[in-house]
Amino acid sequence: MTLKFVTQIQRMFLQLPHFHKILVSVISVALLLLLIIPSEPATASKNTTPAEQLMPGKRYQLELAFEQAGSDKNTERANLTWQTYQIKSGDSLAKVFNKVGYSAQQLYQVTESGEDAKYLRQVYPGDLLRFATDDTDQLVQLVYQLNDTETLIITRQNDSFVAEIETKDVEVRTEFTHAVIDSSFWNAGIDSGLTDNQIMRIANIFGWDIDFALDLRKNDEFSVLYETHYVDGEFVGYGKILAAEFVNRDERFQAILHDNGQYYTPNGRAMRKTFLRSPVNFTYISSSFNPRRLHPVTGRVRPHNGIDYAAATGTPVMSSGDGKVISASYNSLNGNYVFIQHGERYVTKYLHLSRKHVRTGDRVKQGQVIGRVGATGRVTGAHLHYEFLVNGAHRNPRTVELPKAQSLSESELPSFRQHADQVMAILNDNKRVYLAMR
Repeated sequence: MTLKFVTQIQRMFLQLPHFHKILVSVISVALLLLLIIPSEPATASKNTTPAEQLMPGKRYQLELAFEQAGSDKNTERANLTWQTYQIKSGDSLAKVFNKVGYSAQQLYQVTESGEDAKYLRQVYPGDLLRFATDDTDQLVQLVYQLNDTETLIITRQNDSFVAEIETKDVEVRTEFTHAVIDSSFWNAGIDSGLTDNQIMRIANIFGWDIDFALDLRKNDEFSVLYETHYVDGEFVGYGKILAAEFVNRDERFQAILHDNGQYYTPNGRAMRKTFLRSPVNFTYISSSFNPRRLHPVTGRVRPHNGIDYAAATGTPVMSSGDGKVISASYNSLNGNYVFIQHGERYVTKYLHLSRKHVRTGDRVKQGQVIGRVGATGRVTGAHLHYEFLVNGAHRNPRTVELPKAQSLSESELPSFRQHADQVMAILNDNKRVYLAMR
């Protein structure tokens, strides 16, 4: 502001009437006071703490804002109280909520929190439920671990709850094992580090070509390429068998898993056939197919038109193929028995059962348990008598030619064979390394 401008202001002020001079002076003084004197004592910002008031090593409580899945942002206190309850025999969800201090209304809200809440109806003794409570003693969250990779989380959102499944990523690794049979296939599998379930799966893969009760010999061998699963670096279980090789009596059988979940030879021929070689697993033959066998009870020469599998009473007996039960009954010679018709040409018979699990007229699938090994009828001990008939004539179940396996379609073969070559190369490389280290 220049001196000339200030002089003009002074002249204008002097020319004002006396009353106006007083009014302007009062207003000027009031404005000056408002600029100099604050209306209230100065304070620090809500989010700013003077540095000199912070104590080193001291923990301060803060208000945290967090976003819950599927809802608007809600501001809650971070200091939740957690308690864990282990399910006991006889517990119901209502009893559990009552024991941990929650109301029937909260239980209802939790069970109505969504489709995934159904898993709470499947809790078993030993399972753990974790409950989170806020400062007002209200239930905020319930956590139930379903398995190694999935956890049910039910979270409060305003006046209701929402259920969701949290899934952890699974790391899949490939492992290899090899074994030589000394005493039995089962023992060789256990010694190689395979689980009971894996051993049974290998037997199922090759069960159409190998009779595991009769065909195995000492020094037979097998190799397996399979998956293992890890979560957060921790082992959580086994996955699929990717490929396997079984050498039985110098004959080599190979199986590769296809995308459709079935196993095929490297040339694309299905491992699965119309019939299993054996209707029982891991037993031994007490009497083979023999048209001129001396009967152990009567002492007379009488054809033995089947195979006797010696096994403990109660051992599961499986249908060797898909079909229809044409007779399931009892008589003094056969004891409890089941006859199954497979299409027009084939019939299988299962005698001396301790129990029958099917009835006449039932439809059965290959591998379905139809009864249990027993000692009913004219027998000297517990065993299964198994017969195989083709067009009404008895055939040796061990050597009869079975219907050929179905191959992959021509359109699928190129990509499958490329995959099979890669998988078998991995299996063979691992086998060479394994044998070199022995």
